[in-house]
Amino acid sequence: MRRSADFQQTVRRGARGGRDTLVVHLTTTTDPGPPAVGLVVSRGVGNAVTRNRVKRRLRALVAARLDGLPEGALVVVRAQPAAASASSVELGRDLDGAFATAGRRLERRHEG
Repeated sequence: MRRSADFQQTVRRGARGGRDTLVVHLTTTTDPGPPAVGLVVSRGVGNAVTRNRVKRRLRALVAARLDGLPEGALVVVRAQPAAASASSVELGRDLDGAFATAGRRLERRHEG
């Protein structure tokens, strides 16, 4: 995901799942295709070196979980400041939990 409008749409319309180290916004489109994922790592997370390290770790963790996302999914993963000091195991656990919460909330929206 690269366009600002895609990020905005996903954050505004998507179901949210949050943890201490990150927040996941998840929505789906009618376009069949692979999931599109965007990362947001703001200056609040740390300096440029820290932000880039967090981005690399999140990119790898999300890539390993792409098969579990529905077709046409749009995902924004926003790192919280606590992500800078979290281990990869903690980030992975928080990512799984946030995906699960956002997925449940998205299902409830489609049911109702």
